[in-house]
Amino acid sequence: MTHSSSRVSALRSVALNVPDLDLAEQFYVNVWHLDVAARSADAVYFKGTGPDHHLLALHKAEGPASIRCVTLRARELSALDVVAKAAVTAGGRVLSPVSKVSEPGGGVGLSVADPDGRIFQLVHGDELQSSEHHSHRADEARDKPIRLAHAVLNSHDVESTRGFMEAVFDFSLSDRTRIMAFMRCNSDHHSIALGDTDNDALNHIAFLMPDVDSVMRGGGRMRDAGYSIEWGPGRHGPGDNAFNYFIGPFGVVIEYTAEVEQIDDTYRAGQPSDWTWAPGRVDQWGISAPPSPKLKEAQKGVFFVS
Repeated sequence: MTHSSSRVSALRSVALNVPDLDLAEQFYVNVWHLDVAARSADAVYFKGTGPDHHLLALHKAEGPASIRCVTLRARELSALDVVAKAAVTAGGRVLSPVSKVSEPGGGVGLSVADPDGRIFQLVHGDELQSSEHHSHRADEARDKPIRLAHAVLNSHDVESTRGFMEAVFDFSLSDRTRIMAFMRCNSDHHSIALGDTDNDALNHIAFLMPDVDSVMRGGGRMRDAGYSIEWGPGRHGPGDNAFNYFIGPFGVVIEYTAEVEQIDDTYRAGQPSDWTWAPGRVDQWGISAPPSPKLKEAQKGVFFVS
Protein backbone atom coordinates (compact mmCIF):
# COMPACT_ATOMS: atom_id res chain seq x y z
CA MET A 1 0.00 0.00 0.00
CA THR A 2 1.10 3.55 -0.59
CA HIS A 3 1.82 5.64 2.51
CA SER A 4 3.30 8.93 3.65
CA SER A 5 6.95 8.76 4.66
CA SER A 6 7.76 8.50 8.35
CA ARG A 7 11.13 10.17 7.67
CA VAL A 8 10.62 12.80 4.95
CA SER A 9 7.95 15.52 5.04
CA ALA A 10 8.61 17.18 1.68
CA LEU A 11 10.84 17.84 -1.30
CA ARG A 12 12.49 21.19 -0.53
CA SER A 13 14.98 22.13 -3.26
CA VAL A 14 17.33 21.12 -6.05
CA ALA A 15 20.90 22.37 -6.44
CA LEU A 16 22.58 22.63 -9.84
CA ASN A 17 25.96 23.62 -11.23
CA VAL A 18 25.81 26.10 -14.12
CA PRO A 19 28.56 27.83 -16.11
CA ASP A 20 27.08 31.37 -16.04
CA LEU A 21 25.41 32.59 -12.84
CA ASP A 22 24.51 36.03 -14.21
CA LEU A 23 22.66 34.58 -17.18
CA ALA A 24 20.93 32.04 -14.95
CA GLU A 25 19.84 34.66 -12.44
CA GLN A 26 18.43 36.88 -15.15
CA PHE A 27 16.38 33.98 -16.49
CA TYR A 28 15.07 32.58 -13.22
CA VAL A 29 14.09 36.02 -11.88
CA ASN A 30 12.83 37.86 -14.95
CA VAL A 31 11.39 34.98 -16.98
CA TRP A 32 10.72 32.07 -14.64
CA HIS A 33 9.50 34.44 -11.89
CA LEU A 34 11.47 33.33 -8.84
CA ASP A 35 13.02 35.75 -6.34
CA VAL A 36 16.58 35.78 -4.99
CA ALA A 37 16.63 34.52 -1.41
CA ALA A 38 20.38 34.70 -0.82
CA ARG A 39 23.67 34.74 -2.64
CA SER A 40 27.33 33.99 -2.04
CA ALA A 41 30.45 34.53 -4.11
CA ASP A 42 29.72 31.50 -6.28
CA ALA A 43 26.02 30.66 -5.74
CA VAL A 44 22.54 32.13 -5.94
CA TYR A 45 19.53 30.78 -4.03
CA PHE A 46 16.00 31.33 -5.37
CA LYS A 47 12.67 31.23 -3.52
CA GLY A 48 9.05 30.99 -4.56
CA THR A 49 6.04 32.49 -2.82
CA GLY A 50 5.78 29.57 -0.40
CA PRO A 51 7.54 29.17 2.94
CA ASP A 52 10.71 27.38 1.80
CA HIS A 53 13.84 29.50 2.22
CA HIS A 54 14.82 28.45 -1.28
CA LEU A 55 13.67 25.90 -3.83
CA LEU A 56 16.54 26.21 -6.32
CA ALA A 57 20.27 26.73 -5.73
CA LEU A 58 22.61 27.48 -8.62
CA HIS A 59 26.37 27.19 -8.18
CA LYS A 60 29.02 28.49 -10.57
CA ALA A 61 31.07 25.68 -12.14
CA GLU A 62 32.86 25.25 -15.43
CA GLY A 63 31.54 22.81 -18.00
CA PRO A 64 28.00 21.66 -18.77
CA ALA A 65 25.18 21.93 -16.24
CA SER A 66 25.07 19.21 -13.62
CA ILE A 67 23.02 18.37 -10.54
CA ARG A 68 24.61 18.61 -7.12
CA CYS A 69 21.82 17.23 -4.96
CA VAL A 70 18.12 16.92 -4.27
CA THR A 71 17.21 18.25 -0.81
CA LEU A 72 14.44 16.68 1.24
CA ARG A 73 13.06 17.93 4.55
CA ALA A 74 13.04 15.52 7.51
CA ARG A 75 9.93 15.08 9.65
CA GLU A 76 12.01 14.86 12.82
CA LEU A 77 15.64 15.41 13.77
CA SER A 78 15.97 11.73 14.67
CA ALA A 79 15.27 10.79 11.03
CA LEU A 80 18.75 12.01 10.05
CA ASP A 81 20.53 9.24 11.96
CA VAL A 82 18.02 6.67 10.75
CA VAL A 83 18.61 7.69 7.12
CA ALA A 84 22.39 7.64 7.54
CA LYS A 85 22.33 4.03 8.73
CA ALA A 86 19.72 2.94 6.21
CA ALA A 87 21.68 4.43 3.30
CA VAL A 88 24.73 2.31 4.08
CA THR A 89 22.63 -0.81 4.60
CA ALA A 90 21.00 -0.19 1.19
CA GLY A 91 24.37 -0.02 -0.57
CA GLY A 92 24.77 3.75 -0.58
CA ARG A 93 27.27 6.08 1.05
CA VAL A 94 27.17 8.87 3.62
CA LEU A 95 28.89 11.81 1.91
CA SER A 96 28.62 14.21 4.83
CA PRO A 97 27.56 13.17 8.36
CA VAL A 98 24.88 14.85 10.42
CA SER A 99 26.01 18.41 11.11
CA LYS A 100 24.93 22.04 10.83
CA VAL A 101 24.18 23.08 7.26
CA SER A 102 26.51 25.89 6.20
CA GLU A 103 24.55 27.14 3.19
CA PRO A 104 21.75 29.73 3.40
CA GLY A 105 18.61 28.29 4.94
CA GLY A 106 20.62 26.54 7.64
CA GLY A 107 19.32 23.73 9.75
CA VAL A 108 20.93 20.39 10.47
CA GLY A 109 21.47 17.89 7.70
CA LEU A 110 23.40 15.11 6.04
CA SER A 111 24.12 14.03 2.47
CA VAL A 112 23.94 10.50 1.11
CA ALA A 113 24.48 8.93 -2.29
CA ASP A 114 22.65 5.93 -3.65
CA PRO A 115 24.59 3.10 -5.34
CA ASP A 116 24.38 4.88 -8.73
CA GLY A 117 25.62 8.24 -7.50
CA ARG A 118 22.37 10.18 -7.00
CA ILE A 119 22.96 12.61 -4.14
CA PHE A 120 20.30 13.48 -1.58
CA GLN A 121 20.52 15.98 1.24
CA LEU A 122 18.13 15.60 4.17
CA VAL A 123 17.66 18.68 6.37
CA HIS A 124 15.76 19.48 9.55
CA GLY A 125 15.13 22.84 11.19
CA ASP A 126 15.91 24.85 8.06
CA GLU A 127 14.61 28.39 7.81
CA LEU A 128 11.04 28.96 6.70
CA GLN A 129 9.69 32.24 5.37
CA SER A 130 6.75 33.90 7.07
CA SER A 131 3.75 35.14 5.12
CA GLU A 132 5.12 38.68 5.57
CA HIS A 133 7.56 38.14 2.71
CA HIS A 134 4.63 38.07 0.24
CA SER A 135 5.00 41.61 -1.06
CA HIS A 136 3.44 41.05 -4.50
CA ARG A 137 -0.01 42.07 -5.62
CA ALA A 138 -2.41 39.15 -5.96
CA ASP A 139 -2.29 39.15 -9.75
CA GLU A 140 1.51 39.08 -9.74
CA ALA A 141 1.79 36.27 -7.17
CA ARG A 142 -0.67 34.28 -9.26
CA ASP A 143 1.98 34.04 -11.96
CA LYS A 144 4.85 32.92 -9.67
CA PRO A 145 5.95 29.45 -8.55
CA ILE A 146 5.01 28.53 -4.99
CA ARG A 147 7.37 25.62 -4.35
CA LEU A 148 8.80 22.58 -6.07
CA ALA A 149 6.18 20.03 -7.06
CA HIS A 150 8.55 17.18 -7.90
CA ALA A 151 11.90 16.17 -9.30
CA VAL A 152 12.14 13.35 -11.82
CA LEU A 153 15.36 11.33 -11.88
CA ASN A 154 16.18 8.86 -14.62
CA SER A 155 17.30 5.37 -13.70
CA HIS A 156 18.81 2.56 -15.71
CA ASP A 157 17.46 0.22 -12.98
CA VAL A 158 14.21 1.67 -11.69
CA GLU A 159 13.37 -1.15 -9.30
CA SER A 160 16.76 -0.86 -7.61
CA THR A 161 16.45 2.92 -7.28
CA ARG A 162 12.90 2.56 -6.04
CA GLY A 163 14.12 0.08 -3.42
CA PHE A 164 16.68 2.60 -2.18
CA MET A 165 14.08 5.37 -1.91
CA GLU A 166 11.77 3.08 0.02
CA ALA A 167 14.39 1.60 2.35
CA VAL A 168 16.25 4.84 3.09
CA PHE A 169 13.64 7.62 2.92
CA ASP A 170 10.45 5.57 3.40
CA PHE A 171 8.97 6.85 0.13
CA SER A 172 6.23 4.66 -1.32
CA LEU A 173 4.93 3.94 -4.80
CA SER A 174 1.83 5.90 -5.81
CA ASP A 175 1.69 4.76 -9.46
CA ARG A 176 3.74 2.79 -11.98
CA THR A 177 3.50 3.38 -15.72
CA ARG A 178 5.45 1.80 -18.53
CA ILE A 179 8.08 4.55 -18.36
CA MET A 180 7.95 5.93 -14.82
CA ALA A 181 7.61 5.08 -11.12
CA PHE A 182 5.87 7.81 -9.11
CA MET A 183 6.83 8.02 -5.43
CA ARG A 184 5.38 10.03 -2.59
CA CYS A 185 6.38 11.18 0.89
CA ASN A 186 3.29 13.26 1.79
CA SER A 187 -0.16 13.98 0.36
CA ASP A 188 1.22 15.07 -3.02
CA HIS A 189 0.74 12.25 -5.52
CA HIS A 190 4.51 12.29 -6.07
CA SER A 191 7.49 14.33 -4.94
CA ILE A 192 10.08 12.13 -6.66
CA ALA A 193 9.51 10.14 -9.84
CA LEU A 194 11.92 7.72 -11.48
CA GLY A 195 12.18 7.60 -15.26
CA ASP A 196 12.63 4.09 -16.62
CA THR A 197 15.49 4.78 -19.04
CA ASP A 198 18.99 3.73 -20.05
CA ASN A 199 20.71 6.54 -18.09
CA ASP A 200 20.82 8.16 -14.63
CA ALA A 201 20.37 11.82 -15.62
CA LEU A 202 18.07 14.50 -14.24
CA ASN A 203 14.85 14.22 -16.21
CA HIS A 204 13.25 17.47 -15.06
CA ILE A 205 12.33 19.75 -12.17
CA ALA A 206 8.68 20.77 -11.74
CA PHE A 207 7.61 24.06 -10.14
CA LEU A 208 4.14 24.27 -8.61
CA MET A 209 2.04 27.21 -9.81
CA PRO A 210 -1.10 28.48 -8.05
CA ASP A 211 -3.49 27.41 -10.80
CA VAL A 212 -3.80 26.25 -14.40
CA ASP A 213 -4.13 29.84 -15.59
CA SER A 214 -0.64 30.52 -14.21
CA VAL A 215 0.72 27.46 -16.02
CA MET A 216 -0.69 28.85 -19.25
CA ARG A 217 0.49 32.41 -18.58
CA GLY A 218 3.92 31.01 -17.84
CA GLY A 219 3.90 29.27 -21.20
CA GLY A 220 3.13 32.52 -22.94
CA ARG A 221 5.81 34.38 -21.01
CA MET A 222 8.42 31.74 -21.82
CA ARG A 223 7.52 31.80 -25.50
CA ASP A 224 7.81 35.60 -25.51
CA ALA A 225 11.32 35.17 -24.08
CA GLY A 226 12.29 32.75 -26.85
CA TYR A 227 11.72 29.46 -24.99
CA SER A 228 9.23 27.28 -26.83
CA ILE A 229 6.86 24.85 -25.12
CA GLU A 230 8.52 21.48 -25.69
CA TRP A 231 5.59 19.48 -24.29
CA GLY A 232 2.15 20.78 -23.42
CA PRO A 233 -0.14 22.21 -22.48
CA GLY A 234 -1.69 19.06 -21.13
CA ARG A 235 -2.89 17.17 -18.07
CA HIS A 236 -1.04 14.06 -16.91
CA GLY A 237 -2.68 10.78 -15.94
CA PRO A 238 -0.76 9.86 -12.77
CA GLY A 239 -0.89 12.91 -10.53
CA ASP A 240 -3.68 14.54 -12.57
CA ASN A 241 -1.56 17.70 -12.86
CA ALA A 242 -1.62 20.27 -15.65
CA PHE A 243 1.75 20.87 -17.32
CA ASN A 244 3.98 22.84 -19.67
CA TYR A 245 7.59 21.71 -20.22
CA PHE A 246 10.53 23.84 -21.35
CA ILE A 247 14.28 23.63 -21.79
CA GLY A 248 15.85 26.37 -19.70
CA PRO A 249 19.39 27.75 -19.84
CA PHE A 250 22.18 25.17 -20.12
CA GLY A 251 19.80 22.39 -21.15
CA VAL A 252 17.96 21.97 -17.84
CA VAL A 253 14.39 20.72 -18.35
CA ILE A 254 11.87 22.61 -16.21
CA GLU A 255 8.11 22.32 -15.87
CA TYR A 256 5.31 24.58 -14.74
CA THR A 257 2.57 22.50 -13.13
CA ALA A 258 -0.59 22.94 -11.06
CA GLU A 259 -3.38 20.96 -9.40
CA VAL A 260 -1.23 18.01 -8.32
CA GLU A 261 -3.53 15.29 -7.04
CA GLN A 262 -3.70 14.96 -3.26
CA ILE A 263 -3.90 11.38 -2.01
CA ASP A 264 -3.87 9.46 1.26
CA ASP A 265 -2.99 5.96 2.34
CA THR A 266 -6.20 4.55 0.85
CA TYR A 267 -5.00 5.37 -2.68
CA ARG A 268 -4.46 2.27 -4.81
CA ALA A 269 -1.18 2.33 -6.68
CA GLY A 270 -1.83 1.84 -10.38
CA GLN A 271 0.16 -0.37 -12.73
CA PRO A 272 1.12 0.19 -16.39
CA SER A 273 -2.09 -1.44 -17.59
CA ASP A 274 -4.05 1.22 -15.68
CA TRP A 275 -2.32 4.06 -17.52
CA THR A 276 -2.77 3.75 -21.25
CA TRP A 277 -3.86 6.36 -23.80
CA ALA A 278 -5.90 6.08 -26.94
CA PRO A 279 -3.84 6.26 -30.16
CA GLY A 280 -2.60 9.80 -30.78
CA ARG A 281 -2.97 10.92 -27.18
CA VAL A 282 -0.21 11.62 -24.66
CA ASP A 283 -2.31 13.14 -21.86
CA GLN A 284 -5.87 13.39 -20.57
CA TRP A 285 -6.88 16.37 -22.68
CA GLY A 286 -5.59 14.98 -25.96
CA ILE A 287 -4.55 18.38 -27.32
CA SER A 288 -0.79 18.22 -26.76
CA ALA A 289 1.70 16.90 -29.27
CA PRO A 290 4.16 14.32 -27.90
CA PRO A 291 7.32 15.57 -26.14
CA SER A 292 9.64 17.14 -28.68
CA PRO A 293 12.82 15.32 -29.78
CA LYS A 294 14.75 18.28 -28.34
CA LEU A 295 13.11 17.74 -24.95
CA LYS A 296 13.83 14.01 -24.94
CA GLU A 297 17.48 14.70 -25.68
CA ALA A 298 17.73 17.32 -22.92
CA GLN A 299 16.17 14.90 -20.42
CA LYS A 300 19.28 12.74 -20.56
CA GLY A 301 22.00 15.40 -20.49
CA VAL A 302 22.32 16.63 -16.88
CA PHE A 303 24.06 14.27 -14.45
CA PHE A 304 24.91 14.18 -10.74
CA VAL A 305 28.40 15.25 -9.67
CA SER A 306 29.86 14.84 -6.21
